[in-house]
Amino acid sequence: MSSDIILIIIGAILILVAIVDSINISDAPLNLMDIKIKVPMAILGIALIFYGAYAYMGANLPGQIERPVLGSKRQIEYPVRSVQVISPVENDSVSCRILTFGVYPESHVKDIWVLLMPSDSLYYPQSDHTNTSHKRRGEWQVITRFGGDKGEKYEIIVFEADPSASEFFSATIQQWNEMRSFPGLELDEIPAGAREVDRISVYLQENCRGVY
Repeated sequence: MSSDIILIIIGAILILVAIVDSINISDAPLNLMDIKIKVPMAILGIALIFYGAYAYMGANLPGQIERPVLGSKRQIEYPVRSVQVISPVENDSVSCRILTFGVYPESHVKDIWVLLMPSDSLYYPQSDHTNTSHKRRGEWQVITRFGGDKGEKYEIIVFEADPSASEFFSATIQQWNEMRSFPGLELDEIPAGAREVDRISVYLQENCRGVY
C-alpha cells in the first residue's frame, strides 16, 4: 500500500472519530474529547485526505499527457532481423524526457524493456504506465526519463524479457514509485530471463537532476 493511500486512510479515521464523538447516543453525545481537540482533528483529517489524493493523482496520471521529445532517427534497414534502437542515435544529445523508439522482427514475441545506465553504473528500468515497451506492427517505443547532470553520459540498454523477468521489472518500478525512491539495480540483480539485445550511448543536453 502506497504512502498516499495510507495518508487518505488516516485522514478518514480522524474525521470519523471526530464525527462519532459528536453523535447523539441516548440523547447525548459521547464527548470523550474536548471540542478544542475534535475540531483540529477533523481539519487535519480533511487536510490529509486532500494531500493524499493530490499526491496519488500526481503519481498516477496517465502517460498520454506526457510530451516526450523524439530525437535523431537513423534509417531502418529491412528486413529487420533483431530488436534495435532507431531513435535516439549513438552519441546523440538528448533532453530530460525522450521517446526511445525501435524496431523488432515479425517473429519476436518477448517483451521489450529499456534500462538506463548513468555514470553510477546502476540500471533503471523505464516505463510509460504500460510497464513494457509498447509494441505494434514491428515497432516499439517507451518514454525514457533521465535524471543526471548536463553532459552526463547514459547507456540506453534494450533487453528482451521472458514473463518472469518482465514481472520483476514491473514490480521493481511499482515498488520504487511507492517509496518515492529510485535506488537502481546492480548488474547481478538483472533477472536471468532478461537478455541484452542492443545498447547505445547518449549525453544529456541539459541538467535533468531532480526533474522527475
